[in-house]
Amino acid sequence: MQKYRCTVCDYIYDPEAGDEENGIPAGTPFENLPEDWVCPECGEPKDVFEPLEDE
Repeated sequence: MQKYRCTVCDYIYDPEAGDEENGIPAGTPFENLPEDWVCPECGEPKDVFEPLEDE
């Protein structure tokens, strides 16, 4: 699954890990995150995230 990076603080959203602390279960693709989800590190909205290049 595609990982996404916050362009403000460089937090990486990994769908395989999810964001358990904020109620997002492992296996949740970025596209399926709620519209009001924000970066757990800096609080910025989803629209500041960009897909990570394949490593």
